[in-house]
Amino acid sequence: MNLSRRSWLVAAAGSLFAADPVHRDMIVRSKRPEDFEMPFSGFQHYLTPADLLFVRHHHYAADVDMSTWKLSVGGLVEKPFTLTFEQLRRMPRLEHIAVMECAGNGRGNFEPGVPGLQWRSGAVGNLQWAGVRLADVLHMAGLKDGSKHVLFDGADEPMGTMPKFQRTLPVAKAMHPDTMLAYEMNGAPLPRLHGFPLRVVAPGWASDGWPKWLRQITVLDKEFEGFFEATAYRHPGAAVAPGSAVDPKLMRPVEKLRVKSVIGAPLDGATVAPGAVTITGAAWTGEAQVVSVAVSIDAGRTWKVADLGHDTSKYGWRLWEYHAELTPGYYNILARAFDSSGDAQPLTQEWNPSGYLWNVTPQIGLRVAEGATTAPVVVQAEAVQPPAPVKASCLPCHGVEVITQQRLNRPQWEREVDKMVRWGAQVPADDRATILEFLSRFGPRPIR
Repeated sequence: MNLSRRSWLVAAAGSLFAADPVHRDMIVRSKRPEDFEMPFSGFQHYLTPADLLFVRHHHYAADVDMSTWKLSVGGLVEKPFTLTFEQLRRMPRLEHIAVMECAGNGRGNFEPGVPGLQWRSGAVGNLQWAGVRLADVLHMAGLKDGSKHVLFDGADEPMGTMPKFQRTLPVAKAMHPDTMLAYEMNGAPLPRLHGFPLRVVAPGWASDGWPKWLRQITVLDKEFEGFFEATAYRHPGAAVAPGSAVDPKLMRPVEKLRVKSVIGAPLDGATVAPGAVTITGAAWTGEAQVVSVAVSIDAGRTWKVADLGHDTSKYGWRLWEYHAELTPGYYNILARAFDSSGDAQPLTQEWNPSGYLWNVTPQIGLRVAEGATTAPVVVQAEAVQPPAPVKASCLPCHGVEVITQQRLNRPQWEREVDKMVRWGAQVPADDRATILEFLSRFGPRPIR
């Protein structure tokens, strides 16, 4: 749906930002700031509904006043300038479907565990985006010789002395004809939690390179040295021994997504009746296209090709399904995606220090038995009462669920406390032992 200028303004009228959808049935990774994971039901939709789309914030969501908002473009350019939203909307429109996936999607599956939000499978979505080509905006400014990276700055503000979330794209990706500055998502103005009024959309790349609440673009002649570029969101680019540390200087920025599939239904641990069973899911990749998904119902001994959906949008995911006649018993079911570049989902995940780009072949256990169909039993998280020092030092900035979901050993927790102190957390020396004792309750999973 292409909203008219008047309809778009009416949709945003009466508030300083576009209204957020009510996120029902989401997996809450953090309440403050908001970090919500899509449930497996989201993999039944070709276009992800806004109320099921994952939410990822390093800082609290920004409230943007449209009466004063402008986009500034500067740095290594011939003609620095600013654009109002009206001027931006009058530029040639670009529209396409693209998967948005957090680089840390799947982090919670790594063994040994790594720090950060413990996403499983649902920090991803498939959306229809509309906006303007970033290249058109940069052409207006005129890139000077020596331009190498394009830095994006949003209206969100860090907490304490935490670094500001700023990310770059290499000039080649910024100038790609499919890279856009998006102001619509699924035919409606961007919701506030997803970057209203403007965000970067870099199709095929992880969404750390898709900054939200955009207000400033700066062209650079070198790599950006901010924390979220030079230290965070970096990958070793090769296998490293599980649990080992790697100097960020020896790693490279996370960029392209890898080929990946997810089994959306049935859920792991479910019980179904004998007979016809349909296994469904979604598959996507980076700057190539998914060409096939193979399914095994016997733990990988044999494989059969699944049926792919007919939509072949350049950057969107492909829904798939596989029909099997199952007799009573227990089945280990796997799904493996392949793309047009020749890449295939690995059968074993290579470990990395920050838990980025998880894309191992998924597996579920399915029981087939006479009687009622059942879903897996969901164990409710135990209520946690943190001690006073934790409430005073840790919880002013984030909720306790950010702590309880992690599975870190004592040295990892000590490094996390040191990092938070650098970012402004007030940790009196007398309270440090109490805080670490509490944090250490949330340690690695027992070895099976």
